[in-house]
Amino acid sequence: MHRLESLVESLLFVSETPLSLDRLCSLLEEFDRAAIREALDRLLERYGGEGRGIVLAEVGGGFQFRTPAGNGDVIRRLTKARPARFSQSALETLAIIAYRQPVTRAEIEYLRGVDSGGVLKTLLEKKLIKILGKRDIPGKPLIYGTTREFLELFALRDLKSLPSLKEIRELSESAAFEQQEELPLAAPPEEGRE
Repeated sequence: MHRLESLVESLLFVSETPLSLDRLCSLLEEFDRAAIREALDRLLERYGGEGRGIVLAEVGGGFQFRTPAGNGDVIRRLTKARPARFSQSALETLAIIAYRQPVTRAEIEYLRGVDSGGVLKTLLEKKLIKILGKRDIPGKPLIYGTTREFLELFALRDLKSLPSLKEIRELSESAAFEQQEELPLAAPPEEGRE
């Protein structure tokens, strides 16, 4: 059993992309699925605790070793990598696609109120969205959806892991409250001046 756990750990370590249970089973065909799942569960337990330098995360429909988000600044010193940055329009478009997929360009532009062709092209190039097909209506417009790379970038297990609108509202209210606490109080007006 320790051998299987070691093999699963090695495969996850060397893989550049998340490995699904199905993919692990195809790579380790000499072991049965239940034993592979057991080994995976033990690794999830071992690498799931706080204070570790690496964690085993379930993202993009598979499993992958990652570093904790709190270590990002120090890791960037070594890799010289810059964190992914998105324009406001790219984030808006990506959010619309993630929450409303499958969605057409016209629907995106209706919600945003502006042309989104350039943003869609950029998101397609970055492989965060993909063309799912064509809608069966006059004009047969393309329909868009998110990709596995989108799930990996945002560390989401699947689309059900996206925060709900209620959670987003609570986060923005919390951030606004924290920002308000940091603002200095205005000095009272001096007498005789208004």
